Amino acid sequence: QVQLVESGGGLVQAGGSLSLSCAASGRTFSTYAMGWFRQVPGKEREFVAAIDWSTGTAYFADSVKDRFAISRDNAKNTVSLLMNSLKPEDTAVYYCAAAMRWRWERDRFSRYNYDYWGQGTQVTVSS
Repeated sequence: QVQLVESGGGLVQAGGSLSLSCAASGRTFSTYAMGWFRQVPGKEREFVAAIDWSTGTAYFADSVKDRFAISRDNAKNTVSLLMNSLKPEDTAVYYCAAAMRWRWERDRFSRYNYDYWGQGTQVTVSS
């Protein structure tokens, strides 16, 4: 069992930066792949970024590539999302998620392959 708590959301102007953090409970954090998703009302929850459990290999949605960075600290049970050059279309509730290896390797971009979710944190980018 993994419990996830996001923090760091807020209001920022377009072009600005924001860093989200996700704190995980559980001694097996290092065995999970971690991801960030986002959702706006009326739309599906969409993949933003993911990072594997050991090598730090990262994956990004095309919409955020070259603007966002993801990192994890297995010693501290945290995963972070650094968002640069933010745009109004980045406005959403951002969710941290954890996936067991075998499910994540099937499709790391699908929210259905993530087993645990945080409560979400709001990010609002003003124009």
